[in-house]
Amino acid sequence: MAVAAAVAEGFVHSWDLSVGVDGPGTRFVVFLAGCPLRCLYCCSPDTWAKTNGTRRTADDVVGEARRYARFISVAGGGFTVSGGEPLVQPRFTADLLRRARALGLHTAFETAGTLGAHAPDDLLDATDLVLLDLKSWDLRTHRRVTGGADVTPALDFATRVAERGTPIWLRFVVVPGLTDAPENVDGLARFAAGLPSLERVEVLPFHRLGVAKYAALGRQFPLGSTSPPSEAELARVRAQFSDHGLVVT
Repeated sequence: MAVAAAVAEGFVHSWDLSVGVDGPGTRFVVFLAGCPLRCLYCCSPDTWAKTNGTRRTADDVVGEARRYARFISVAGGGFTVSGGEPLVQPRFTADLLRRARALGLHTAFETAGTLGAHAPDDLLDATDLVLLDLKSWDLRTHRRVTGGADVTPALDFATRVAERGTPIWLRFVVVPGLTDAPENVDGLARFAAGLPSLERVEVLPFHRLGVAKYAALGRQFPLGSTSPPSEAELARVRAQFSDHGLVVT
């Protein structure tokens, strides 16, 4: 007797439609629950625990996206898996991306890369774009930002993705007094310039939009006294990446 294939299930926090933020065009974005990092500037602490998610099947989630598939395709968009950290649930992420691609949608997932060794090849085979959030080049800064994670696995993952030829959009958050040191930025820029499939670098300003979520969870936002970077600071960081021949947005 044939054995039925297991139904792919995972923990989903929420989903939404976005434009130009989570990949090209209009995107159906599914946010998975669960993340091992505790980044000081995280704006979604409600996605850290799997228990804050709902168990859903991949067919169920992609069925939601199917309702918008024609509109998304016409708008030049696609399907993005975010979080949390999608690589906490690598098999579920792979199943979501495969099903989305079967609908004819462009696929992407967003990751910090620290669990990159958990990403199976079939997940990357189903991925058209990796949105890579590199927190820092400097090891001590990376550990401080993330709550103790080593930077090496993230850099190794970036190299692996680039060697496969999968397009990468690198994201870097400028936090005054934390990630903005010129030598830290320059180190990351030099590394990024060596990734052959890197298409662009997104330099993002630190913000405090997640403060209300921390309050609702009974937590204190770690960077509550930190101000966003000035336009001059952002311009300096963007210039450091540009000086290495990178496309910066």
